[in-house]
Amino acid sequence: QVQLVESGGSTVQVGGSLRLSCAASGRNIWDYDMGWFRQALGKEREFVAALKWIGGRTLYADSVKGRFTISRDDAKNTVFLQMNNLNPGDTAVYSCAAKIPLDESINSNPDEYDYWGQGTQVTVSS
Repeated sequence: QVQLVESGGSTVQVGGSLRLSCAASGRNIWDYDMGWFRQALGKEREFVAALKWIGGRTLYADSVKGRFTISRDDAKNTVFLQMNNLNPGDTAVYSCAAKIPLDESINSNPDEYDYWGQGTQVTVSS
């Protein structure tokens, strides 16, 4: 199985940018569909972005579309989440997840993901 470790979380001002990393070990990250999710204090976990294991298809939550970009570096066995124009609503613990691909769909349901990292805190201050 794959192990995932996130990094890059920090406190940033409104309008700032951050790049989160999700480093994989144990298996090749390109064998999995990858997703980023976030959970704000007192709220349910929500989908942020996903990347299909083959073909490069992506999916974004409406709230981050045009501001966030998910990408993968196979040489580093790492998935990234570039976050621009951050606002206080983006404050949350961000987690990456890996899903064993079973079909052609790209999935935003966290219950469908098989492996999770521990999360990294992103705080956007106004």
